[in-house]
Amino acid sequence: METMSWNQQIVKKNNKALVLQLIMEKEPISRADIAQVSGLHKATVSSLVNELLEEALIFESGPGESSGGRRPVILHFNKVAGYAVGIDIGVNYVLCVLTDLNGNILIEKNQSVKRTPYPSIMTIIQSMIQSIIDEMPASRYGIVGIGVGVPGIVNKQGSILLAPNLGWTNIQLKKDLEELFHVPIIIENEANAGAFGEQQFGAGQDFQNIVYISAGIGIGVGIILNKELYQGKNGFSGEMGHMIIDLNGKPCSCGSRGCWEAYASENALLELANSDSLESLIELAENGDETAQKLFGEIGTYLGYGINNIINTFNPDQVILGNRLALARQWIEQPIRTTIENHTLTHHQKEMHLNFPKLGKYSTSLGVSAFVVEKFIKEEVKS
Repeated sequence: METMSWNQQIVKKNNKALVLQLIMEKEPISRADIAQVSGLHKATVSSLVNELLEEALIFESGPGESSGGRRPVILHFNKVAGYAVGIDIGVNYVLCVLTDLNGNILIEKNQSVKRTPYPSIMTIIQSMIQSIIDEMPASRYGIVGIGVGVPGIVNKQGSILLAPNLGWTNIQLKKDLEELFHVPIIIENEANAGAFGEQQFGAGQDFQNIVYISAGIGIGVGIILNKELYQGKNGFSGEMGHMIIDLNGKPCSCGSRGCWEAYASENALLELANSDSLESLIELAENGDETAQKLFGEIGTYLGYGINNIINTFNPDQVILGNRLALARQWIEQPIRTTIENHTLTHHQKEMHLNFPKLGKYSTSLGVSAFVVEKFIKEEVKS
């Protein structure tokens, strides 16, 4: 048998990826439809489909609608060929989900945390993953990877260089998880992951240029430009929690002063309120407590100032305010909108949508699990 040239192999892999992508996007779909949409020969489509069937990435179901002649067999993406783990490490919580290859959540573990030294967070993550492995259904590929969203600076190699609010410097979470679980690991900044999650499955599906603001204990920003996640030179983009909004302002966990997150974050709110939980403040506000409502209003105004700077910089079609402060939407939304109306350049306000996450607290964990699935599909199709 003649060996394929390197070029033919590349073409074949690309075609196989294309066929799988069409099935994922347009299922249920027939071989003939795939040939028509992709422009590939029917014979090529058939042999690629057979490979994908053998790999259990797709499955067939009975005849579909016929347009005369034999009724076609219909192909589906096998979303339970394997599962992905998505983990969101917050400063006061760890959330872990198991999803199928379409991003549906099957199992969820959630724990609030008081302190965040790396060993204790690692212990929590390890036991969450272990119990998910024990509970999950059997499948061809098992766990295809683990994704972790972290509030900090992560380089493209997956090292956490700095997570000021966790108190972490140079943490090798990727290496540690690989040694424990022997599956591919992806570590990503949690705001980037949140932006990606909302773009894939949530509020950002219809938008091209999205700024996702993760407002928790700190503030992170994930930026999607022309439908692509913008990561900057080293993957460090989006540290806008540390833009300075007050020259001689409050000290910030990053070592600077007057940073946006020192005024507009969950942490800033808890300091102002002298409270130790967002939930208890929300409860007060719901019961008509004016002080709590006023504090949320103040935080909303400060969020608005930073969002104004972001809108004037990026001219996005959508800003999504996510993470924990989104729970207080009822009291922070109007002050944010008012601040934008009063300060943002008028032209930038036209056709700009301010939204809250569709995925609620799952934006980040679903975002990292989607990164994992994307990587798995790419690797699998290559092999």
